[in-house]
Amino acid sequence: MLRNKLIILTITFTLFSIFMGALFKGNTVQKPKVVVVLKSFETQYWQIVKAGIESGFRDFGVEGKIIAPKSETEIAEQEKLVSRVLNENPDVLVVSPITYDIIPILEKFSEENIPVLLLDTDYSWQNKTAYIGTNNVELGRMGGMLLASKLQPGNEVALIASDIHNISEVRIKGAKFSLEAAGIKIATEIVDLPNETAVTKEIMEELLQKHPSIKGVYTDTDIKALGAFEAIKKNNLRMPIVGADGINEMIELIEAGIIPGTVAQNPYDMGYISIESAKRVLDGESLEEYIDTGVDIIIKGNATQRLNFQRKLLE
Repeated sequence: MLRNKLIILTITFTLFSIFMGALFKGNTVQKPKVVVVLKSFETQYWQIVKAGIESGFRDFGVEGKIIAPKSETEIAEQEKLVSRVLNENPDVLVVSPITYDIIPILEKFSEENIPVLLLDTDYSWQNKTAYIGTNNVELGRMGGMLLASKLQPGNEVALIASDIHNISEVRIKGAKFSLEAAGIKIATEIVDLPNETAVTKEIMEELLQKHPSIKGVYTDTDIKALGAFEAIKKNNLRMPIVGADGINEMIELIEAGIIPGTVAQNPYDMGYISIESAKRVLDGESLEEYIDTGVDIIIKGNATQRLNFQRKLLE
């Protein structure tokens, strides 16, 4: 009799434990899942964006992951990554699209009621929840003003940009507006280069031969600005060069007084604010359609502070 009672008690306890475990599991608060798809991890710029995103995950209690193709030229690979993310059914997608071609895939997220935040690169897509990033026309305008401040009316400059992102197009548009308003002439405009220092150096050497009257250079990224600098240095010339993004190698040259300045986005803030915005969406809040993360002009007076901050992030 006692043995039967013990068996019954054991079975009852086991069933009670299973029930309570299931109940506890069902009541466990799951962190929202946010997936971030960047353009790449290969440059300092994207590494700093990634650092901001990771801080956002920690500070806002968000479960998330960050993925990206190997380079900013791998359009098809980014599209594949985003398609795979759709199958994971995340709570929010944050994506920095390489090209507009990805929009049809993003439409599928909208059909599944998954909010999509565009990061760094904006497109005219009516179903995006918000864009978090820079006003790139304004960034270009400020870069053009900075370059014009080092020149005289009537001086000629070269403009060098990429062949993929609409960001390049609008930055050049802004720079041209400021330069032409200051009486600076555009001697030549190259708008089909990959974002590579070595390629830009080669093209810049050719431009110096074809346009020996050039007195300055504006590029849509600092990576290209460094290539232009190497070509100018190789030819024993000195002229102002202004780029964009604020990578460490460029800031070091500014700090040394070799290059006048660069116009920088705030990639850390951009990444951090994207996760803050994702959390707000998950909490049922409405977002502004455009969340501006600002533009900084980096010159010798503030270069050291910015450099120290970014070096710490990349340690």
